[in-house]
Amino acid sequence: MVNRVFRAALLSMAACGLALAAHAQTPAPTPAPAATPAPAAQAAPATADADPVVARVNGEAVHRSDVQRMVAQLPPQVQQMPLEMIYPAVIEQLVNSKLVAEAGYKANLAGTPEVKDEIKRAEERAVQRAYIQKEVQSRITPAKLDEAYQAFLKQNPAQEEVKAAHILVEKEDEAKAIIAQLKKGGDFAKLAKEKSKDPVAAEQGGDLGYFTKDTMVEPFADAAFAMKKGEVSKEPVKTQFGWHIIKVEDKRTQPQPSLDEVKPQLEQQLSKDIVTNVVEDLRKVAKVETFQLDGSPMPKEEPAPATDVPAQTAPKAEEPKKN
Repeated sequence: MVNRVFRAALLSMAACGLALAAHAQTPAPTPAPAATPAPAAQAAPATADADPVVARVNGEAVHRSDVQRMVAQLPPQVQQMPLEMIYPAVIEQLVNSKLVAEAGYKANLAGTPEVKDEIKRAEERAVQRAYIQKEVQSRITPAKLDEAYQAFLKQNPAQEEVKAAHILVEKEDEAKAIIAQLKKGGDFAKLAKEKSKDPVAAEQGGDLGYFTKDTMVEPFADAAFAMKKGEVSKEPVKTQFGWHIIKVEDKRTQPQPSLDEVKPQLEQQLSKDIVTNVVEDLRKVAKVETFQLDGSPMPKEEPAPATDVPAQTAPKAEEPKKN
């Protein structure tokens, strides 16, 4: 089963082109006129512990990092498998890719326009990523993070929370009878376990924990937040689930998250804004020309028609009255 899933994933990769798979396993070379393969002697020496050699193909080393890069390209369901389970198939595919790439070099295909164009595009993508990462890292300063954090706190003010328990029954008469028992000293938690139709809360003596007003249905929330700490509802509260008897056990202001708790979220948002600003700044100083799909000039945009506004006529001067 594992082999079938993994081999299907590898076939999917192969459908995208063996050249891409081979290129993903080695750093993109800078374009050069020579089209000869790099000799095995020039391969990076293995570091015994950091990045050991896991295979050799005609003298060229395959490292553990090559295995990790290939696994990172596989579908998520395959990546979740233990590495030891998929390792033999990964090695097999890496060896096959090396052999195919070596054969391609020997056939002098590295110098073909198609391969050079593909390498150039891959290099451009890598440079784009590196530039964006550099700009993002340099612009997300502690001051910027703190500014974003303060804005986050303003947009997400601390909310009031209530800790309550409830007993849920189907009929109003049942609820009123339970309220009468509670007024006589009945134990709320015990009655909740015995009579409540909410099985999850009933196991906890009716306890619902802390919640904000917007997380509960409106009639229930309105009643709970209007009550005082330690108070039990004097009348049953009706919702679409039935009739509730509510006990408010505590009230507090919800603590706002710390900077560390929301830092990943803030960094993600700042990164998006930075990328947008970087691109906009580059476009401002660039000469950009766009053409139609057939290469012909873009049609000129016609100016928007002026809105017809009736001209204001100056009032006529009054003629002097005749005596």
